Parts: sequence; structure tokens; C-alpha cells
Amino acid sequence: MSEQQTAEHDPGLSRRTLGVPAITLMIIAASAPLTAVAGGVTTSFAVTESLGVPLGFLVIAAILVVFSVGYTAMSRYVTNAGAFYAYIAQGISRSFGVGGSLIALVSYNAMQVGIYGLFGFQLSMFLEAKFGFASPWWLWVILCIIVVGLLGINKIDLSAKVLGILVALEFVVVIIFDIVALTTAPEGVTAQTFNPAELFGPSLGIVLVFGVAAFMGFEGAAIYGEEAKDPKRTVSRATYLAVAIIGVFYAFSAWAFSIGIGPSQIVPKSQEFGPDLMFVFMGDHVSVIFVDIMNILFITSLFAALQSFHNAVARYFFSLGREGVLPGWFAHTSKHGAPWAGSAVQTTIALVVTIGFAIWGANGGADAFGDMAFLFPVLTMFTWLTNTGAMGLVLLMAVIAAAVIGFFRRDNHGLGAWTTMIAPVISGLLLAWVFIMIIANFHVMMGEDPSPSTYILPVIVILAGIIGIVWGSVLKSKKPDVYARIGHGTEPGAYGTEVIDVVDE
Repeated sequence: MSEQQTAEHDPGLSRRTLGVPAITLMIIAASAPLTAVAGGVTTSFAVTESLGVPLGFLVIAAILVVFSVGYTAMSRYVTNAGAFYAYIAQGISRSFGVGGSLIALVSYNAMQVGIYGLFGFQLSMFLEAKFGFASPWWLWVILCIIVVGLLGINKIDLSAKVLGILVALEFVVVIIFDIVALTTAPEGVTAQTFNPAELFGPSLGIVLVFGVAAFMGFEGAAIYGEEAKDPKRTVSRATYLAVAIIGVFYAFSAWAFSIGIGPSQIVPKSQEFGPDLMFVFMGDHVSVIFVDIMNILFITSLFAALQSFHNAVARYFFSLGREGVLPGWFAHTSKHGAPWAGSAVQTTIALVVTIGFAIWGANGGADAFGDMAFLFPVLTMFTWLTNTGAMGLVLLMAVIAAAVIGFFRRDNHGLGAWTTMIAPVISGLLLAWVFIMIIANFHVMMGEDPSPSTYILPVIVILAGIIGIVWGSVLKSKKPDVYARIGHGTEPGAYGTEVIDVVDE
């Protein structure tokens, strides 16, 4: 049986399954609320030495809201599990779409696999601290990879329900933390951290660089578009809702954090304790049991993010396989409508990378960090890969802004200049600036001095894009029928649709 025949009889992704709440929760899950507040906020305060961190979240949210004007408008006409890939293919060119797809695959895999490093470390340390049970970090990563993989090949609404419960618990814990922080207020309740003068200065770029990682599940709504109950409305509503919730909630929590510690102390205390600051603070004001619950939810927060990114990667593989950019078997789905082939490949990638880091650490890699050798999976696997993933996704968003302009230039569908031109130009320029700031400060994000080796990972991301563009050009000349399907996987002529004939443009 040919790949095309197999694809035709494959059940495809589940349809009309996910509503606005489910997709919104999966986007938020990728940002890991408890992890973002405990780890991201303290890291931002510590590294930037700026009190403008809370306001920075609102600025990033504002940029993404402007970006969403054209992005969500385009989502009403382009529904594809390989969201950014399809947008670039239809807005710029099919070859650039393939380049964007490889950047997305590298970036999402880097984000997901990197988080495994922090997950394994946190769980291992928690078990040792509470029960005296010493265990290697990689053991828990491997077990987690298996669980995430099993959920990835099951019904998507099962993943949504699991993530929904975990995210809800995270929000409850962070809200309790916010209340305790505001009632403690050693220096009084003040709006100093929302003063524009604290943000709009030399530290602006680096504050936004660290804050943008909290929004990296942003593409999720479009990725689940094919499985949405109403793709033309669900995607836009979930996108705006997720950006608003993430931006406002994180800004409020970062402000409450600064109030609880004291504006004059939040930077030095963040530098001293890092992500442990939240737990140290709560340990002084609530019961030990509650702090233990917070630690457990910190770990499940990471699990939720892992599941969310895993689902995104699996659907990208599915989309590329369906359209012939990758081998057709990537388009296979389970009886539940889950992309099991893409899920299996993502699981394999996670296992291989984890085993590689574990072997490296056990054979002298961790020794290079001296007294901090126990932090090896955090300082390498987590830090290196998640920062690389965030960089690639910001680059893609800047390119998407240009794709929106190109898409509506051919047919504006009756939409005005603000939607089709002005908003995409403004957001595209701002996102391009954030990307430049990420590159300029990449050594800071990696926690090391600038050197040629610092930029190996960014080069890999860019190289993936170049390889994709070249591969797209090869398909154009060698397989024009496949080239015609690029970015059009849900339209007549794609694998798995009733009409099989494809006419090259």
C-alpha cells in the first residue's frame, strides 16, 4: 500500500473536540505558571537587576496582542496543525514555509527536551530532601517521557483534562502566594515596579528577553485548529484569552512578589536564592505541608508544560508528513485521532537527548561546574535548550508578521489596513527587535561569557531554516505535486482528503 493510500484510510486528527477553555489551558500549560513565577520572575529580577519586570510582562503581552490582530485574522482562512509553517507557506512562499517548519521543530523539541532536565532535577532533589531517597535525575526523566508519550497517543481531550486540572491547581497556589505576599509587604504596598522609569532604560531589552519565554505556548491555538470545535472562532478567542491571562496574571504576581520581599530587596534576594526564593518566603509564613504541596505542583507544572510542547511537536510532524515534506508515515494517527507517529518520534528524540546528557554528565561533564556539579541538568540541558527554543520561536513570530502582510496583499477579504498591514508591521518590527536582543544577550541567558561556542545552538536553529528552504526548492523542481501541497494540508488535494488530484500553481 502506498503512502498516499495509507494516508487516505488513516482516521486523521480528531475533529470538533476542543473548545476555547481547553485550548486556552493548553497554551497556558506550556508557559507553566508556577514555574514562570517561581523561576522566571526571580531569574529576571536577578539577571536584569531591574524593578521593571512586572511591567515587562504587560509590554510583551501588548506586543503579542498587536501581533494577534493579523495572526488571528489569517487563522480564519488557514487551518493547519503545522500552524506557523502553513502561515509562512501561504503568506511568503512554500519553500520558506518548509524552512519555518524545521525551525519550529527544532525550537519546540528544544523547549520540550530542555524542560525535562529541570523536571528530573527537581523531582530527584525533592525526593532526597523529603525521604532521603537519592536517585539520578535522568531516571525520572525517562519515566516521565514514557508517561508523556502515552498521553500523546491518546485522545487529545484526555491531555486537555489532565493539563486543565494541573493548571488550575497552579493558579490556586500562585494566587495564595500573591495574597500572602501582599499581606506581608515589609515595605508597604507600592506601585514602584509599575513605574515606566524602572523599565524603559538600559535594561529594557534584557527584561523583555527573559519575559518572552513565558509566552512560548502562544502558537498552540492555531496548532489545535483542526481539532477545535469552531476553528474560525476558537483559535482567535483562545489566543487573545491566553495572552491576556498570561500577561496580566504574571505581571500581577511579579508585582506581588516584589511587595512580599520588598522592592529594595527583591533583586538581591533573587540573586541569593534564585527560584527557591518563593519557597523560602512561603516557608516563613505558611505551614511546611503547604510548601511541600507547592514543591509538588512546581514539578507537575513542568509536567504540564512537557505535555503541551509534546503535543505541539507531534502535530507538526503530522502536518509535514501529510503534505509529503516528511515521509508519509508521519501522518499516521491512532484510532483516537492522535498523531501517534509524530508522538513516537518526539518521544524518541527526548530519550536520545536525555541519555546523551546523562552519559556526558556521568563521564566528567558535571565536574566542570565544580561545587555546582549537582545542577548539571539545569545548567546545561534546561538552560541551553529552552533558551534556544525561545529564540527560534520569537524569530518565527517575526516572520509570521511578514507572512500575514503577504497573505492579505493578494486578497484582503474585506479587512481594513489595521488588520492586514499596520498591526503586522508594528508587531513584526518589535518582535524582530526582541529577537536581536535575544541574540545580543544570549551569553547572559546561557550564564557564561561571550565566546564562539555560545552561539552554536542559535546557528543550529538558523541552519535548520536554511536547510528547510533548500529542501523546499528541491521539492519544487523534483516533486511539484508535493510542493503544491505545502502549507495546504487541509485543502483539496492533500493526503487524507477526498479529492486526490493536485494541480501545481
